[in-house]
Amino acid sequence: MKKGIHPEYYQTTITCACGNVIIVGSTKKDLKVDVCSKCHPFWTGNLRLDTTGGRADKFKKKYGIA
Repeated sequence: MKKGIHPEYYQTTITCACGNVIIVGSTKKDLKVDVCSKCHPFWTGNLRLDTTGGRADKFKKKYGIA
């Protein structure tokens, strides 16, 4: 490896808005994030999916076509 071209690598603390702290390796010192795997709706099972149909079904429902 060439000397002087690679960034510094730190042990980083990622802090989430929910209070969860994750320690990883990164080129940044400390990171603050809004969501993490502990509070994100997809990972907690609180994700709401709108699976009522496609574009054609929505059109038919909107204009009352049987």
